[in-house]
Formats: sequence, structure tokens, C-alpha cells
Amino acid sequence: MTCPLYVIGAGGHGKVVISTLQECGFSVDGVLDDDRTKVGGSLLGVPVIGTIDSFIARNERAKAIFAVGNNHTRKMLSERLSSVPVEWISAVHPRAWVHSSVRLREGTVVFAGAVIQPETVLGAHCIVNTGALIDHDCLIGDFCHIAPGCRVTGGVTVGEGTFLGAGTTVIPGKTIGAWSITGAGSTIIRDLPPEITAVGTPARILSR
Repeated sequence: MTCPLYVIGAGGHGKVVISTLQECGFSVDGVLDDDRTKVGGSLLGVPVIGTIDSFIARNERAKAIFAVGNNHTRKMLSERLSSVPVEWISAVHPRAWVHSSVRLREGTVVFAGAVIQPETVLGAHCIVNTGALIDHDCLIGDFCHIAPGCRVTGGVTVGEGTFLGAGTTVIPGKTIGAWSITGAGSTIIRDLPPEITAVGTPARILSR
């Protein structure tokens, strides 16, 4: 018997994940969301069938992928679901370009127009959003979100849970520490420590 495929998250990001899955040839059986007001509705024609807690209670064997943009929330949900027999799938939009040497761990989604160059490694449950570019030999940690239009050049390391805001540019060989945030349009020309917010061109640390 084929396992059902569920998308976890019924917001706007969920629409892009569902459309990506459909373009990849997947049939999505339902959406799960903790917002009970969304249950009974639909997302791009896919029914919102229940809450995440109801899914956990059923202990159902299923395939799933997150449609949650917030990195902390994705990590928390993955821990909540650790006892459920879920097979996390990855999805690469057919109009993205990903070199055959790129390694993607489970749960990672790559949206339309993205380019990922050779020997790059992406961790689990990452988002490479619309039109983002990641060049060769980059290392992207678990639960990262590379927002639309980012330009990550060669040999960059991005720590777990980091959010690169839309249009961020990172010059070659730099390291961004875990759980950091860069503002939209930032230019990263030096290494950044963990758990900071950096903004501007060149980026400066705004808060820790």
C-alpha cells in the first residue's frame, strides 16, 4: 500500500511547496496545520485534513515535507514528529538546476529558478527559495532558509538554522554562524558569528 503524502503548513509557503511537488509529479493527499481555523479548508485544491497533533495521535506511516518558513519552527516540529513513522521527502522543482554532485538531505525543498552548483551539500529540512543561487563547494546546515534571490558564492559555509534574507549576497569563502539572520539585500564580506542579525552593504551586526 502506498503511503500518503502530507504537506505540513497551510500558509502561503505551503502553496509554493504544493505547487513544487505537483510539478515534480507527486500527488499530495493532504495538508496539516496547527491552526484549527484552517482545517476543513484547502490549499491549491488540497484539503487541510487536520492538526499536527491529530496526525501524531494516529501514528500513521506517511511521507511528508515541511511548508514552514520559520527555521526554529521547522526544527521544533521535526522534534515533535520524531516518534511518528514519517518518511521525509525532498523536492527539486523541474525548473531549478541542481548539479548531479550536489547532496540534499531529507526534507529539503528547492524552488523554481534556483541554481545549485557542484559539490555543494545541503542539510536536512532546508529551503532554497525562488531564484536563489548557491555556487560550488558550499556547505549549508540543517534548517537553513536561503530566501528568494540570494547569491551565495563559492566555498561558503552557512551554519544550522540561518536565514539569509531576500537578495543577500555572500562573497566567496565566508562562514556565517548558526541561527543567524541577514537582512534583505545585505552583502556579507566577512565571517559572521552565530546568533546575530546583520544588515546592510557591507553587512554590520545589528543585534546579538
